Amino acid sequence: MSVDSLEFIRFALDAGVLRFGQFRTKAGRDSPYFFNAGLFNDGARLGRLAEFYAATLLTAHNAGQLRFDMLFGPAYKGITLASATAVELARRGRNVDFAYNRKEAKDHGEGGTLIGAPLRGRVVIVDDVISAGTSVRESVDIIRAAGAEPAAVLIALDRRERGGNATEVTEQSAVQQVQALFGIPVLSIASLDDVVAFLEQSGHAGELAAYRSQVAAYRERYGV
Repeated sequence: MSVDSLEFIRFALDAGVLRFGQFRTKAGRDSPYFFNAGLFNDGARLGRLAEFYAATLLTAHNAGQLRFDMLFGPAYKGITLASATAVELARRGRNVDFAYNRKEAKDHGEGGTLIGAPLRGRVVIVDDVISAGTSVRESVDIIRAAGAEPAAVLIALDRRERGGNATEVTEQSAVQQVQALFGIPVLSIASLDDVVAFLEQSGHAGELAAYRSQVAAYRERYGV
């Protein structure tokens, strides 16, 4: 677990974005944790979140893992995430274009479904998590239809969880399926492994300690 991952998990906990308890997922699974990026809902939190996104992207770029020309934020959460990340990248000396889409096409004003800079070159898709991969597939189609190419997907948390539902489990996670289908990397600020490692660290006593075994068991059952 990197220092940035550790800091991000603490930040998400403090913001109430990462929670522990009993939650039912969209796939019908009973999960001991829940991650809701919609609760990064004030200026300070969004600004701090953008720092993590920008740092993750620039680290991968500087390591030669990818090249990129601009960002794309799929509606709806990706809109804010891509915009804030573009601002933070510019603050760090890397000024890039960004664009996003709307769900419904407009027949007035600028029209269409795309807003922002024209899609061009190598585009990084910025979102919160990958659940079923639907948003990524739609984004890839939009980017390629504009004559650009997807370069990577950048997310906050990789659940590292196999697809399916409570009883039927696939071999791959949604992230692995996206990587295999489109041949692009998926970068994440943190993963479920980091959450488990965070809980297992000495010094986390009390309420958090009570969830160590539950999260570890969930990873054992559904993890990749």
